[in-house]
Amino acid sequence: MIGCSEDTLKGQTSNPEAQSLMMDRLEGQSDAELLELSVAGEESAFLLLYERLKPSIFRYAFYMTNSKTAAEEVTQEVFISLLKDGERYRKARGDVAAFAFGIARNFVRRVQRRERVYQGLPSDEALEKLEGKQILELEVLPAQVIRTQEVAKMRAAIASLPDHYRQVIVLCDLCERSYAEAASRLGCAVGTIRSRLNRAHALLVQKLKQSKKPQTELSAAGTEQCLI
Repeated sequence: MIGCSEDTLKGQTSNPEAQSLMMDRLEGQSDAELLELSVAGEESAFLLLYERLKPSIFRYAFYMTNSKTAAEEVTQEVFISLLKDGERYRKARGDVAAFAFGIARNFVRRVQRRERVYQGLPSDEALEKLEGKQILELEVLPAQVIRTQEVAKMRAAIASLPDHYRQVIVLCDLCERSYAEAASRLGCAVGTIRSRLNRAHALLVQKLKQSKKPQTELSAAGTEQCLI
């Protein structure tokens, strides 16, 4: 990891007022235009791009790693990479947010290879039986499950999922991306996202039922977008 604090990454300026005015003038620029200016050395453009993209990148990295420290590391590395390799971005392949997501995903995988210890998971046959019994209640994981005292336990359960299940839980349930957006980010069909999400929910319910504390009751919700 490149030794660089967030303050250093965000940059320093001897004239904060001038910096603020410049950022205001750039507000109407697209992410692609800001990235181009950033690579060319325009600090204000980079700061504005940083403000726009950081929240979603950090949130994704945090839920994927279940670690604030790792999320900060991933976020920092993403923006360093954008400055170093931003010229590789091509509009035809998607927006800048998707480009940054791809970088973040790669760094998350590095962190996971370095630190990850997976828990045992049920077989595909057992999972299919579980889905058959609970398919109606598992289409969407409701918000109250995450937003109760069970937050830490739920995060640990999510962190224990295989990558392809954890990705859809994080994107759809936690980052509030639609199925279409998640499919675009992960390079698969919307139907695949739906299927993986159902299976991931089945695994999470099973893990919660195995815990000693009572499971928070699940309730039905819409299926077009998961809101956690």
